[in-house]
Amino acid sequence: MVYRKIIHIDMDAFYASVEQRDDPALRGKPVAVGGGGRRGVVAAASYEARQYGVRSAMPGFKAKELCPHLIFVRHRFDVYKEVSYQIREIFREYTDLIEPLSLDEAYLDVTENKKDMPSATLIAKEIRERILEETKLTASAGISINKFLAKIASDLNKPNGQALIGPKDALSFLEDLPIEKFYGIGKATTDKMHRLGIRTGKDLKSKSKIELATWFGKTGIWYYHIVRAEDNRPVQPHRVRKSVSAERTFFDDINSVDTMVATIMPIVEIVYQRLLKIDRFGRTLSIKVKYKDFSSITRSISFPNEINSLEFLKAETETLIRQNINIGDEVRLLGVGVSNLSGTILAGEQLEFPFPSDLEKLDEP
Repeated sequence: MVYRKIIHIDMDAFYASVEQRDDPALRGKPVAVGGGGRRGVVAAASYEARQYGVRSAMPGFKAKELCPHLIFVRHRFDVYKEVSYQIREIFREYTDLIEPLSLDEAYLDVTENKKDMPSATLIAKEIRERILEETKLTASAGISINKFLAKIASDLNKPNGQALIGPKDALSFLEDLPIEKFYGIGKATTDKMHRLGIRTGKDLKSKSKIELATWFGKTGIWYYHIVRAEDNRPVQPHRVRKSVSAERTFFDDINSVDTMVATIMPIVEIVYQRLLKIDRFGRTLSIKVKYKDFSSITRSISFPNEINSLEFLKAETETLIRQNINIGDEVRLLGVGVSNLSGTILAGEQLEFPFPSDLEKLDEP
């Protein structure tokens, strides 16, 4: 069998590392890019901050509680975009099959490459060395036979490292892998799998396609294939993303509309940061509400122009919440999404919004 050679490049704590690079006073210190106020959200955290448990998408006040001496800095997306462009120019010297996922990560298909190098491992090493030399930033890489495995591999030796999951090792690696380490399986899904007795890839592999589809819907079919190292998705240089969203499940149901409005605002900020990260905005805003009895609704509104203002996004989200939730309703999940992104076709107001699976969820309480 002929396998693809896929590399996943992931910059290490990208935003925070850029800030530490450009401001020597921040080097070696816990740094968070984002807001530290009550409604602020961490967009990125340096490795020094991560040692205290600070993570991206975390409310700023919680990050400050975990690390009282945490330094918050405002984002500079124009700078991040410029550095991202430098890095992609390096990629282009090796292959044109580049699929950017955001400003700080991308897939590369180097099965056939411009330098006729036979080893994807050596290509990844050379690319990382070039990035360090030209940007003074470190990157990690994962090398494997498909996108799913390459993504997992890039996390194995972070920061400033790389790992290979070869075709002979893929199945045994996945069988031994804890289920929470599978890319795309978040905390909520992990908890559900644990309740079903699924704790490792081997446990997941023992379940039939019908069982997984019953428990997890269409995503269950995806789980069935990936645990067998089956991922035939090509690297798509011109992939068009259609939506960005985030959602959060609460430990305790919320029955106050005012509390719902306050609670959804950090989620709105995360969605806005994701839009900035991919450098695209959309014209349709949607909310998702799941009630105590697990019934759910989605409501949307479309605008003639792109939503590129955080304050506008917050105001319209609040309007949707107040218009569609009744006093006394008990809510267990709230979500926000923006679709009809730049380059996609506006289809008018939509009443259904396809929120993605755990790849985009906020599973932490």
